[in-house]
Amino acid sequence: MFIVQNYPLAILFCFVTMLCWGSWGNTQKLASRTWRYEFFYWDYVAGVLLFSLISAFTLGSTGTEGRSFLDDLAQADRISQGSAFLGGIVFNASNILLSAAVAVCGLSVAFPLGVGLALVLGVLINYFGATKGDPFCIFLGVLLITVAIILNGLAYKKALASTGKVSTRGIWACSFYSSSDLDSLYTQEPEKF
Repeated sequence: MFIVQNYPLAILFCFVTMLCWGSWGNTQKLASRTWRYEFFYWDYVAGVLLFSLISAFTLGSTGTEGRSFLDDLAQADRISQGSAFLGGIVFNASNILLSAAVAVCGLSVAFPLGVGLALVLGVLINYFGATKGDPFCIFLGVLLITVAIILNGLAYKKALASTGKVSTRGIWACSFYSSSDLDSLYTQEPEKF
């Protein structure tokens, strides 16, 4: 697989990722006037699948580090393949909920609530699963993110209170959004992806 070895190139990829991160949510908001949400999301999923396959057979099969894509598939046991498939289902379900939250309460509320909550849960699960790092800094960061999530939710509620249409559907959809974490790309366990 292709693993970035150059620091400036890694920063460039992080910058491109940051620019593209919310692009699907923005395009869904732009297309919502003429394109039903369900059709948009199916097209989005088909595009992600196609891009993933292209990436797997190009970047995922070149380079000197790690295994190639087909070698990785061939060596994995059925349980790992099933876990990866289930992870894809959970990821898409969470994206559906996040997209629904964007449609209900807007991008500026849905992303901070959904992604912030996923970040807090991810940090806590990973910290208690394998204790690493300075607990003071970790829990201070979690506390600050939690405060930001609460303030964002309260600001959303206050903004809608004047219209008399306070709906918590978007906030509940955000709260079920989930994320995943990769431990390391360099150390790959046998029979695992």
